Parts: sequence; C-alpha cells; structure tokens
Amino acid sequence: MSRTSKETTRSRSASASLPNDVRRGKPEPPEVTQPEAPEEETLSSVGDSPGTGSEAHSERNRSTDRASLDDTSHLDQLDRHLASPNISWLLGAGISFSANIPLMYPLTERVLAIISNDRGKPLELVDSLKAELSDKSHIEHLLSHLGDYTALAERSKTGRVMVSGNEFTREELSATHATIVNAIAETVRWGLVPPKNGSPQRVGKESDSLVDITEHSRFVRACFLTARAGLSERRGPLRLFTTNYDTLLEDALALSCVRYWDGFEGGAVAFRAHRLGSPDPPNNIDAHVVKLHGSIDWLLGKDDGRVWRVRTGDKYPANGRTALIYPQSTKYLAAQRDPFSAQFALFRRALTNSADNVLAVCGYSFGDDHINDEVELSMSQQDSRTTLIAFAREEQNDNGSRLPSALENWRRSSWGERVYIATNKGLYVGGNGPYRQPTSIDLDWWTFQGVSRLLENGAGSFWS
Repeated sequence: MSRTSKETTRSRSASASLPNDVRRGKPEPPEVTQPEAPEEETLSSVGDSPGTGSEAHSERNRSTDRASLDDTSHLDQLDRHLASPNISWLLGAGISFSANIPLMYPLTERVLAIISNDRGKPLELVDSLKAELSDKSHIEHLLSHLGDYTALAERSKTGRVMVSGNEFTREELSATHATIVNAIAETVRWGLVPPKNGSPQRVGKESDSLVDITEHSRFVRACFLTARAGLSERRGPLRLFTTNYDTLLEDALALSCVRYWDGFEGGAVAFRAHRLGSPDPPNNIDAHVVKLHGSIDWLLGKDDGRVWRVRTGDKYPANGRTALIYPQSTKYLAAQRDPFSAQFALFRRALTNSADNVLAVCGYSFGDDHINDEVELSMSQQDSRTTLIAFAREEQNDNGSRLPSALENWRRSSWGERVYIATNKGLYVGGNGPYRQPTSIDLDWWTFQGVSRLLENGAGSFWS
C-alpha cells in the first residue's frame, strides 16, 4: 500500500471514533475506498482504454464514477480533519479585512496621511526615507529602512545620520518610529474603509468606530457550537494563534461566553504572567489565544520592563512603547525576545505535539519567513503527525493560477501527503489536484466567511 493510502487510512481510522454530531449534526457519510492510483492516472487511462462503442462508454462512466468518489472522499477527509479533537488555527491579517481593518497598502496610505498633518521632523524624515525607496514601497519597507538608520545612529559617535542629504538625530529617528507605530495602532483600533466604486474613504475614530466583529463572532460560534459539538469533554482547548494586532478574536470569544487564556492576569488592566519557560497554559479552559506579533493593547512599562494589557486612553501604568512586532524586517529578531519568544514557543509545541493534530491556516499570506520556518521544521520531522490545512487564494499570472510559493513547495515535499490546500480553484491534496474545480465562479471557501460556512455545514455545502 502506498504512503498516501496509509495516511488516508490513518486519518479515517482516527476519525471513525468521533461521534456523528461532530460532523455538524449530520449522519456520518459512508466510508469510501480511495483508489490506489492518483486521479491523474485514473483519468489518463480512459483515453488509452481498448474497446469501442458501449464498452468504451461504460469504461468512461466507471472512470468518471471513480473520480467523483475520489473527490467526495477528499471532502470527507477535510471535514474530519477540521473536526479533530486536537486542532490549532493560525489566523492572519486577511481575517480582519471584512472587519474594516485595512491590509498593507491602504494602511500605508492612512499612516502617511496622519503623519502629513505633522509639519515637524517626523514628516521631514518620512519624506526623506520615501525618496530613497521604490514607488511600490509600503509601510513595512519604510519601517525597515527607518530601523536600519536607527541602528546606524546608535553605533555612530555623533548619534546622527544623513538621509537623502538631511541630518537626523537618534532621538528624532526614535520619535518618528513611535509616531508611525501610534498611527498604525490608531487605524487598527478604529478601522478604515478605503474608497471603492466612487464612494469616499471612511476613517474610524473613537466616537465612530468602523470595526465590525460580525465574522469573528460567526467563526467562534462555528468552532464552539458546531465543529466542537459533543467534544467538549474529550479534547483540550482550541488553540488560536494570530499575527493580528487587533482584539477581535478575544472580543468575539468573550461575547460568545467562551472562556479563554491569553497569558495575562488581572482585569481591565492586566499584567503578563506567562513567560518563556512557564508551565503550559491550563487545559481546563475553552480556548488559548496566542498573539505572535503582539497587540494594540499591550504596553511595555518604562520602569519595570513588564508587559501590560491596558485600556485605550489609560495613563497608567507608566506608558512605554506599544509592545508590537511592527510590520518590518526585524520581526524575526524581535520574535526571539520575551514576550514573543514565549508565544513562539507555544506555537512550536502545538506543531510538534506527539498526537495526531491539525494546523488550519486562514487569512495568512505565507509571507513571514520566521513563521514559515516553524511550520516547515515541524512538519518535516520524521515522527510528525500534524496535518496542515491551508485556506488560500490562487493569484493569476501569465502562466495561470499560482499558489503562494511556500505552499507549492510544501505540497510537493516528502511530507506533502499531509498538506491540504483549499483555494478558489479547488482542493489540493499533496502533489495532486485541484479536485472539485469550480465550473463557473471561483470558490469562496478560502475566505474567513467561507471557512465559517465550511465549519457550520461541511465542505459538501459548497456544491449543494
């Protein structure tokens, strides 16, 4: 039996003991035997089959039936993996787009607009930095460039650097960095709706927030009221890892009365209790929220170096810089320091769990090397029992559709049989696919809304 067939058998046998109500309250589908040959072999053999007339017609029908059963089998496996008692989610910026939190380029435009209102050194420095960068640069490139100059100023005897012919001090560089970070936090906190189809841009503010929690709440309900049905006594917490700075996951969990752990102790003002080397988070709770890149409500205390969770506008504890990993090239280095090192240690442990487990990914572009490295390192271990389910969009180029390069490499690797990729063009399983290609409009099951629907009604609902 091939390795792929063994993996399929293992996945099915592991799922067979799950109660029917896990499968979204529907009766368990009948077991389907997957053919040993991949779909491409089965289909290509049709054209080479001997026989004519009714014999050839019958053979084509049998081959079509086998392909249809194979497609159905993969959808059943996808549903079973998503109902696993040991599942983690990695959630990126894409899940907050529907909540009116902008992606990179609209965020860049908004931050630059905020800074343009300041006629002092921050604007002068930003203009000088932009003069040295490509016209296609965004806020990540700007902050990375600023970080490079800050490092030079810190090593310089004079504490000064020249940027596009203009001189700036180390203090001016740091102040501009803080200005940019505060502009990012303000935009994420209150939301932004970019101009579209002739409608003007809308900017959120404290008295008129544009942030919409609808889809986050739907996802939480789908996870805990549908996909977890009947499993609350049989599995540990749902692990939610996110690169996002917003607090929508935490808010949605609270509004759904789901108990969660986030590493902090206290109330509206809280201190970070979990550090690198601390015991594992408690298992007698519904969810763990692990923010890999920090949060808009985390502050680093000036005097004690503690990480605090605070309310907007609080003047205590002593305000320090916002404890975020900003969108810049130094993210990898920042991830090696507490509290972020502790967050990545939790991510690493979830991926290297000795039991059968699933990592589902949504809204993440696979553009952060330090996260991709963690996934690849754990998945490639010889004893790894992790299945990766990635929800991603295939981008169009001159050669057709294209997956993110990391996913393309992973699905064709030696462990690719444990990689499922649900895209707008169908479902990939390892090096095979796409299965279930849409006949007209693209599939939307790769979106955050689509994932919630999948958890609520199953993969087959997209073809019903």
